[in-house]
Amino acid sequence: MGTPVSETAMIGAAATAEAPATGPAATLPAWYPGWARELADAYFSRTTCVFVLHGNVHDLIHAPVGGQDSYVSLPEFLSTQVFGSWDLVLGYDLSRGLRMLAGSDAGRLRAMAQYLTSRWGEPAGWPRDPEKVLWMLEALIERTLLDDPANRKSIAIVFEYGQYLVPAGDLGSLAQGTAARLVRFLSWAQNPHVKRVNIAFCLSADRVAEVNDRLVQNPYVTAIEVPLPDRDQRRAFIDAAARGGQLAKATDFSGDQLADMSNGLSLVNLNVVLAQAVHSDRRLDARRFRTLKKTMIERQCRDLVEFVEPAHTLDLVVGYEEAKQRLRQDAEWISCGQSDAAPMGYLICGPVGTGKTFLSECYAGSIGIPCVVLKNFRSKYVGETEGNLQQVLTVLRSLGPVVVIVDEADAALGSRRAEGDSGTSARVFSMIASQMGNTRFRGKIIWMLLTSRPDLLPIDLKRQGRAEVHIPLMYPRRAEEIRAMFATMARKNRLGLAADAVPDVSADRRLTGADIESIVLNARRLGLAEGRHEITRGDLEQALNEFVPSAQGLEKELQELAAVLECTQLGFLPDEWRAKISQPGGTTRLQERMAAIKQLIGE
Repeated sequence: MGTPVSETAMIGAAATAEAPATGPAATLPAWYPGWARELADAYFSRTTCVFVLHGNVHDLIHAPVGGQDSYVSLPEFLSTQVFGSWDLVLGYDLSRGLRMLAGSDAGRLRAMAQYLTSRWGEPAGWPRDPEKVLWMLEALIERTLLDDPANRKSIAIVFEYGQYLVPAGDLGSLAQGTAARLVRFLSWAQNPHVKRVNIAFCLSADRVAEVNDRLVQNPYVTAIEVPLPDRDQRRAFIDAAARGGQLAKATDFSGDQLADMSNGLSLVNLNVVLAQAVHSDRRLDARRFRTLKKTMIERQCRDLVEFVEPAHTLDLVVGYEEAKQRLRQDAEWISCGQSDAAPMGYLICGPVGTGKTFLSECYAGSIGIPCVVLKNFRSKYVGETEGNLQQVLTVLRSLGPVVVIVDEADAALGSRRAEGDSGTSARVFSMIASQMGNTRFRGKIIWMLLTSRPDLLPIDLKRQGRAEVHIPLMYPRRAEEIRAMFATMARKNRLGLAADAVPDVSADRRLTGADIESIVLNARRLGLAEGRHEITRGDLEQALNEFVPSAQGLEKELQELAAVLECTQLGFLPDEWRAKISQPGGTTRLQERMAAIKQLIGE
């Protein structure tokens, strides 16, 4: 692939137009990104000439030119660096059609135009329709293969937004034109004559799941992920942005601090943050940086995750002393960098209203690391669900350490069985299970699966090595717990509570944490109606008397039994449940009662 325009040794410096180089890309410069090195190795192996680049393909890429740092788009990087000395580099997308790519080298652009104009006419008359464009390229490639080796041109073609050319879909759903394009790319990938000369095809797509898997998974095609920038790449970009001296005056942070804090951001989004710091009247402090980063990452994930800034710690959680001790210890180890001692994830289970989400957010607040809630990533369009999830997982891997909360996990994460959705649920389940079990991310991605029905969650997700610690949450039973719960709910909602405001409440009422919070808020309304800002005993007594709890007793008992049977440590259980399950045959009796309830409610 020759000596590039920037006069730096690049891919294929030893290649000729007659045959590509073989062997490792020893002459690649040190600043070359890892994905481009992978592309070079695959090309030099002479086994492939079709590449699918996916992931962070719309970001800026470092490309030193003339001894100075420069950041360019992926098509420009490919045309000026990877294929910098090739005779013809063409780009194509459905909007702009076919065009020549030569960067800022006017002489190289003229040489390309002179050669192509003699064969295709003026560029203004070139077709945009993909079938006609691919037919023209096929004719060009056939002519090149027939040319004398001394006159043979090296050709690289970059297809942007490749998911629109060869979209994902079953054979029966592919339109005739789409199927023809897929066959065309597969024929190029498998053609031994094409692989013996300098001809290469690169398709780019931000979501590989949206590209037809018959192309991506073909053994003659190489799929390469372009990852989010690592810390060193972000640090170099910040140094380049800070050369004018304005950045230092506009922020409270050093370059190293900004590099550490900006994990999970692409260089495009990082550039937006830095530009806003320089050109805004407001100084970039910790609070503003968190707000900007939250906005950028949520947009980067297309609003598939929601950043949560926990305002509370585990100190605000009432009861569950054994569970809180375990969570505090894990939080301390993660904060100290001892991630090998931390679990891969937690399963927080229990009846509705027991504070599963609240406990998870308090845990994240105790660690002091980002916390995200995984929102609904499912779509009705083929391939989009998997693409959504892949994009979220890519950001999470770059963002860690991070707590990921998955509410209603039994419904959100699917199972191995395809249920009339063309296998989407099974593929989603596989992606989640694979990520949760990847020990390289122990202590970096902490999964918290929340569910009222842990028995419906596939065993693959809640086994050891994935969601390892199972914590059951129960309704408060002791009088002191109920009293503390009232005080906690008032403090959580920043409400004033009189010293003797909490009346005696019988445990037989089986109030949930959510019930108690509702009662406290109703008492607040009663006080406001009389012009008072402090909740009195009379307010709470009236709100208690008026409150009618849910009557779905069997469903709640079922959820409670499921949480008890799922528990992985006896100390997490209240005394009464610990006694029941510790008796000979205790677990069996609870399972039988659970089965009986399922029959009664028709489940």
